[in-house]
Amino acid sequence: MPIGSGMNRCACSLDLAVTVSVKGLLFTVQKALPLLPEGASIILNASTASIKGTPAFSVYSATKAAVRSFARNWTLDLRERKIRVNAISPGVVPTPGYDHLGLNDQQLQEFVDSQASAIPLGRVGKPDEIAKAVVFLASDDSSFVNGIELFVDGGMAQI
Repeated sequence: MPIGSGMNRCACSLDLAVTVSVKGLLFTVQKALPLLPEGASIILNASTASIKGTPAFSVYSATKAAVRSFARNWTLDLRERKIRVNAISPGVVPTPGYDHLGLNDQQLQEFVDSQASAIPLGRVGKPDEIAKAVVFLASDDSSFVNGIELFVDGGMAQI
């Protein structure tokens, strides 16, 4: 959606996106902190959209940039408790959430195919590939990984 068009829809989208992706995340972490032991790991769900421009995704992209900022700052805020904070940024990974893009099945498949051609690996990701990266960040295998944004995107955001 071009800037300035559909302002009523845009305002609603802004409120919803900020409420879910920014406020929801902040309040969830605030409530979870008293329950987390020293040395815990927090993994935030960001997106490649936080660093790459995408037409009609400016609000979404801005909320995901906020998530990345939380990871940077909370890394410092929680260092005395030795709590690691990292962000994971998936690329194109078709999930049921894609059903909310307002596209019919053919349009959705065309979108996914067009995105796959821009990914160095030549395909979109799978949910289990993202899950494996999250498990790594949550595990002791990543005990010296802190404050990063891990792109799990087939190289899309790196070129």
